[in-house]
Order: sequence, then C-alpha cells, then structure tokens
Amino acid sequence: MPTQIWKSAGRLADGRQIIYFDESPGTGRAAVADTRPLAVADTERGAGELRQDPLTRDWVAFAEHRQGRTFLPAAGDCPLCPSGPGRPTEIPADSYDVVVFENRFPALPPGSGRCEVVCFTPEHEASFATLSPRRVATVLSAWADRTAELGRADGIEHVYCFENRGEEVGVTLHHPHGQVYALPFIPPRTRQLTASALAHWSRTGRNRFDELLAAELDDRRRIVAGNAQWTAFVPPAAHWPFEVLLFPARRVPDLAALSPAAIDGFAEVYLDVLARLDALFGVPMPYMACWQQAPSADVSARAVFGLHLQVMAMRRAPGKLKYMASTEAGAGVWSNDVLPETAARMLREAR
Repeated sequence: MPTQIWKSAGRLADGRQIIYFDESPGTGRAAVADTRPLAVADTERGAGELRQDPLTRDWVAFAEHRQGRTFLPAAGDCPLCPSGPGRPTEIPADSYDVVVFENRFPALPPGSGRCEVVCFTPEHEASFATLSPRRVATVLSAWADRTAELGRADGIEHVYCFENRGEEVGVTLHHPHGQVYALPFIPPRTRQLTASALAHWSRTGRNRFDELLAAELDDRRRIVAGNAQWTAFVPPAAHWPFEVLLFPARRVPDLAALSPAAIDGFAEVYLDVLARLDALFGVPMPYMACWQQAPSADVSARAVFGLHLQVMAMRRAPGKLKYMASTEAGAGVWSNDVLPETAARMLREAR
C-alpha cells in the first residue's frame, strides 16, 4: 500500500517556512507557535553573493554569515531536536515525523535560490541507517514534494537533495538530517551527465542510463543489493573506494516522478546498503549521499535523464579515509585504491 503523508505548513518567528510531513492525521504541529524572540533582522542570513568563475563558468556561492552557524553542539543544545520546556529549537512542536524548514544559515543569497533542512526523525542519536522503512518512505516523499514545489519556482533551474554523515565529511550537526538546495543554475555534474546522455541518444538512439543499468544487471559482479524496484551497484569506474549507485527499475527524471511503489520499495535496498557500509570495517561509515536528478525545466534533458542516488563512502580501509588528491581536486583525474568488483564483493559479504 502506498505511503500516506499528511502535509502542513507554518512559519517560524522570523518568517521562515516550516513544513511537517506527518505519518498520521490531525497532529496540529504546524499550528504550534515559535516562541523565540526572533525577528527577520535578527536571523543570520546575511546578504551573500553568487559569482561566476570567468574561466570555467561555474557558479560559486559566497556566504560569510555561515561562519557563525551552529557547530557540533552538545546533544542538549541541538537545534534540530523538538522543542521542550524552556528549550525552544528550530522545530516548535514537541515531536515530529519528518520536518522541513528554511535554513537559518543558507549557502545561497536571498533571491537566488533556497536552502532547506530536512530532519528525518526527532531521535537525536539515530541515523538514516536506523530509520524504519515507513520513515524512509516519508523522507523520500518529503524530498519528492520539495523537488516538485521548488522546481516550479521562478528562477530555479535545479533541485539538489542530499545527506551527509560523519564529521569526516564536514557534518556540523549530528542530528540525522539532509538538505535541499534549489539552485538558480544547473550544477556542473548535472550538466555533464545531461550532455553525455543527450550525446549518446543523438549518436545511438539509446538511453545511457538504461544501458548502464541493463549492463550491471547482466554482469552481476558489481551488484550489491536489489529488489523489484531498485538496484544498488558499484559503478564500473567508481571514483570512491566504496561508491554505490541506486537506480530505480523504471527510469524517471527526478524524485517527484517516482511511483508510489518505487518510493515504498526504496527502503529495503538503501537500508541494506547502509548496513553493509557500516559492517564493512565495524564502524559507522562516513558518506555523502546525493540525489542526481534532471534539471527542473529542460525538456530535452528530462527526456533522457535517469534519476539515481550516488553514495560516496569515505573510508577505504580500517582506520583509513579516502582524501581527494591534487590530481583529483585540481585536474579531475581520479585514482581509486579498490577495484569496483572487489568493493562490491566486500559489501555483499559484509553483514
């Protein structure tokens, strides 16, 4: 049965929007007032600025105000936990299922996109890997909702959804959460994926994403997990030692286009992958999990793009992290210490 979500929206004390995605009706959470003495002028938004690199034409966001954002607070001071007596937080309600709100410390300047925080659970010590399948479906539904709504906004060209875990990848809040960036430009990787797919279609009349998935299902050596709706595999030219891609069985351009069955079927495969990553070396695996999806309004790109989740795990061996070398950061030429076939075998054996 498709996951049912009850969505309601309210405003925080400084005017930022907050949206609750509830798993049961009638919670009234959106009506709970934010009692903090915040005014719009008191927020840490700052002006910010977007500049385009004159050599690469890539966009860079400057946000000096983010230097003062919350950094690794104690559990009792976490701004993503529900509010309690005498301790108001970013979430006014005393509990929630999944909640989304505008980031108080956005990376993008006002009027040039939007940054949102997605809190997966009120449990501070949890992680995505410990969520229930029902909650995973709610998170995915929230990301799909934000992709659709923000993608329709004026000036937005791409919606980018992601989650980071671990101080090793720069996490500054341990409470399990992800983010959404509604961008006024198409990011470089999306441009590259789109250009490659369009060129392949023009040259062969075939879809590059469909061919990759079919080849991996036929080869099987790099498959990590799967079900009728999703396949998880190590890409044949993985950049990271334990990089995993999750492809839906039916190609769609973005999260908003996923079927209810695909949303409900995602948890089984993704939670399996995360459990294997954590079991690999007996410690929680730091990772970045990024949804690669089509530009919001480019019709030709959306016709050929294949939504997928890219999980980039940062540990290459027990006690050893994978760092970007000069050739990788400066030249974009990657080297990998683990063959994709070896990585997939190790993940299949890890549980």
